Amino acid sequence: MSLSMEIEEVMQYLPHRYPFLLIDRVIEMELGKSITAIKNVTINEPFFPGHFPGAPVMPGVLILEALAQAAGLLSFKTKNYAPEEIGIIYFAGIDNARFKKPVKPGDQLVLKAEIVREMRGIWKYTGRAEVGGAMVAEAELMATLRDKP
Repeated sequence: MSLSMEIEEVMQYLPHRYPFLLIDRVIEMELGKSITAIKNVTINEPFFPGHFPGAPVMPGVLILEALAQAAGLLSFKTKNYAPEEIGIIYFAGIDNARFKKPVKPGDQLVLKAEIVREMRGIWKYTGRAEVGGAMVAEAELMATLRDKP
C-alpha cells in the first residue's frame, strides 16, 4: 500500500520545526520498506547567505539530515508512533556518505530511504538524494529510538 503525506501530517510525526524541518511532502511510502519525500530548496533557506556567498550550495550535512528525517518518518509511520507518545528517533550513524553534485536554490531534492533492518530499536537504512533524476548524495544511515528527554 502506497501512502503520501502533506506537510501537516509530516509535522505530526517529526518533532523538527523551521528552520530544521527538511521534509515538505511525502510522495510515496510503503510501510516497513521505503519512503520517497521531497524538499523544495529555495534561496530563502537560512544557510544560503553563508554557504556560499555568490555561489549558494546546500550543505551536504543538511542533505544527510533530510535523508535521516525521511527515514525517521518512515520508522514512526511503520510503527504507528508519534514522537510525543514514545520518544525521539536519534541519528546514530552514517556510513559510506558520498556527494555527487551540488544542490542549489530552485532544486527539488527527492529523498529516498529504504529500511535495511530493525533490531531492538536500532534501525538501518540506505538513503539516496536526487535532483532531476540524478543522484546528488547517498549514504547508509542508522537511527535509534529513545525516550523523550
